Amino acid sequence: MQDNLTAAARAALLGLAVGDALGVPVEFAGRAARQADPVTDMRAYGTHSQPAGTWSDDSSLTFCLAETLARPGGRSGAPDLADFARRSINWLYNSYWTATYVTFDVGNATRTAIDRLQRGIAPTAAGPNSEYDNGNGALMRILPLVFHDIWRAEKLDLDAAWTLTEAVASVTHGHPRSTLGCFLYLLVARGLLAGQAPAAAFQQMQDLANPWLKNGSIPAVAEERYYRWWVLSGELVNQPESKISSSGYVVHTLEAALWCLLHYDTYAATVLAAVNLGDDTDTTGAVAGGLAGLAYGEAAIPTEWLQVLARRADIEDLAARLTA
Repeated sequence: MQDNLTAAARAALLGLAVGDALGVPVEFAGRAARQADPVTDMRAYGTHSQPAGTWSDDSSLTFCLAETLARPGGRSGAPDLADFARRSINWLYNSYWTATYVTFDVGNATRTAIDRLQRGIAPTAAGPNSEYDNGNGALMRILPLVFHDIWRAEKLDLDAAWTLTEAVASVTHGHPRSTLGCFLYLLVARGLLAGQAPAAAFQQMQDLANPWLKNGSIPAVAEERYYRWWVLSGELVNQPESKISSSGYVVHTLEAALWCLLHYDTYAATVLAAVNLGDDTDTTGAVAGGLAGLAYGEAAIPTEWLQVLARRADIEDLAARLTA
């Protein structure tokens, strides 16, 4: 059982980092550029002038959260968000848990939140919380939370899972729309971790979330309409690529990542589809890549991509400590 959990953590973290690294060189280029010149392999330099296999803030903050959860008691009780805050500050200002010891590509809300953390604001109050602060910066780093005991419980306590997710998301993004995106993503990830196929995990997310949202009184209820049309209704699977946006908006990123997961049946095809949607390529690749890693396992990640992935051994060690 422990070996299986560690293998899943390796697949999730490596899958996320590889998807991120595939997207870094072409970030901000639109879909037309990717249709004319699709990404098919690891590229070097490009948008951020980084060598092949370099991942960005998406992976860095994911690894910061995983480090916090890997501390004694971090996966069983309330995570030490002050520890996560210190690691996030260290990442932004000292290049902690970066691929090439250079910090680049920092989201506006995330930078604002970390500046607040540095000034001593409590972690759960640091994340900007206006309607205009719903970028994908919490979603991109939330995946390690699926290994927390609350999320892994055989009978999931949705209220407890929401409270945990809200606390962790709010360190950088305090609006409930961002938390709900993270929550729905983790529901899918939980199904994949349990061995479900992508379509089954997507369906289970709907089966759990819809009645809970209908009967609940948490802030997410007011935000569910933003996810209702495609994600909560299940209609996402029937949409053509032309309807899928790949901007940095949390709703768009979740839709894009899930759409890729549901439309392709290998790790490589899933992450390449995510990156080739264009625009916020690294984050869409990371969010889709983490799910695809859980769905298909580490062995499904192309060897040539893993060979050039920055700090691969460190990521593998972190996965082992996260599930120890």
